[in-house]
Order: sequence, then C-alpha cells, then structure tokens
Amino acid sequence: MSAKHPIIAVTGSSGAGTTTVKNAFEHLFRREGIKAAIVEGDAFHRYDREQMKKAVVEAQAQGKTLSHFGPEANLFDKLEELFKSYSETGTGMVRKYLHNEEEAAPYNQKPGTFTPWEPLEPGTDLLFYEGLHGGVVTENVDVARYVDLLIGVVPIVNLEWIQKIHRDTAQRGYSAEAVTDTILRRMPDYVNTITPQFSRTDINFQRVPVVDTSNPFIARDIPTPDESFVVIRFRYPERHDFPYLLAMLKDSWMSRPNTIVVPGGKMGLAMEIILQPIIHEMMENKRL
Repeated sequence: MSAKHPIIAVTGSSGAGTTTVKNAFEHLFRREGIKAAIVEGDAFHRYDREQMKKAVVEAQAQGKTLSHFGPEANLFDKLEELFKSYSETGTGMVRKYLHNEEEAAPYNQKPGTFTPWEPLEPGTDLLFYEGLHGGVVTENVDVARYVDLLIGVVPIVNLEWIQKIHRDTAQRGYSAEAVTDTILRRMPDYVNTITPQFSRTDINFQRVPVVDTSNPFIARDIPTPDESFVVIRFRYPERHDFPYLLAMLKDSWMSRPNTIVVPGGKMGLAMEIILQPIIHEMMENKRL
C-alpha cells in the first residue's frame, strides 16, 4: 500500500457488472479532479484469443481445465509487478487487450490481440484496476497486498450466469450451449481463484434478484435493477457513518452490523455516496 501512489482495484468475475462500479468511479474522479491510470485486467491474460482456443483444446486433451479465471491462463506475476512498481514509483508497464474491431483499428491489429508493453502515462494521481484478479493471492504472488481500496462486485451466482449467457450470446455471437460449457469448464478456477478474493475486499456489492432465477440456463431476461436488492458488506464498519448512509439512501436498512441493503435501482448512487469520502481522504493523504 502507498499513500503517495494509491491503488484502487475493482474485482469481479465475467458478467458480474464491474462496469457499473467503473462508471461510478469515473464520476468521482471527475468531481475530485483526479487523473487516474486505468488498467484493465484482460491485459494480463497469458494468451491472445487464438492462442487461448488452442491452449484450451490442449488442456482438455490432457484431462485438465484451463480458463481465464485461473493462474495458468494469466500473468499474475506481471500484475503484481505493476502494482508493486506503481505503489513505489507511480509508474509501471502495461498493455491493452483489443476486444473488437473498434478497439483494434487504431493499432492496425486484429481483435483479440495485445498491444506491446509500455510504461504508464506519468503524473497520475492513482491507479485504477478493473478486472478478474484485483485481490488475487496464490502460492507465488500476492497482488492484494498492494491495493489500498479493494472493491468486490459479486452478484449471486445464478444472476451472474444469466448475465454472462445473455451478454455472450447477444454481443459475442456464442451459442447458449457454448457459454454453458465455458461456465462448467472454469468452475474449479472460479472456486479456487475468484471467490477467495471476496474475503479480502474492503467493500462488497452483491446484487440479489427478487424474481425467480432458479434455472439460469433458460432465463429469457436479465432481472432489472428494480427487480433486485444490493447487499453491501463493509470489512471495516467502524470507518463508515451508517446513520448518514441510511439517511441518504431511501428505503435502505442494515441487515447486520457491517451490512447495508439498498434497492437495486440505487446501486450507482450508493456507490458514489459510500466511496466519495474514501477517495477524498485518499487524495488528502497523498498531499501530506
């Protein structure tokens, strides 16, 4: 951790909705006048799109599983190296993963490939990471120890699967069967690598639908925010003003001494109200 070069990480599995948190942080950064170094977790995958397809087939032939959730398909050492370097010097080496034609066009590269490694832009106020592994810890690496604020985004698993199935079929052209196979293939890595991170987060946002999601593989619609609640768990409740939060977030209540429940439609507002004083204090400490 570093007061001079703080790191914020938002971690959550594919389809979890980490983009919602990213948008909330962008609003906060703009209001606070913060210049953030934005880092996407996909940049630290080990394989590009074509290489990953081949690696999955090879792993299956050997009776093994390989997924973007696990250590074998990622460069956790590079991510730890970036976090360590940024916390000490305010810089580090990064690259981009080009998801589609629009992102790839400026680089004259194919979608599904990586840009070259290059230094972060100098003079940033903090590093903001959004991806799968912001709080990962293995036998060989400890990414979490460098993070000053770790946010988890973890809807209940059936909702997560519904969101992934709908996104991958509608936006990425996969069949529902192919997405289901992916969910099953990566389950060991989900259990062993992804979920332990949520025991390390400072704040967790978990969306819970109040409609039937008992069979996510046949669900026709993604439950809307108004058809859900958000359970917000605080690792250090003594650092937060719960009476203020309850007053600001209409129809919210506390289900445990460290947990607030808010209507799903207020998730973005809740994030900004909760995170604004934390970000402000982070910047004040940086200036000392």
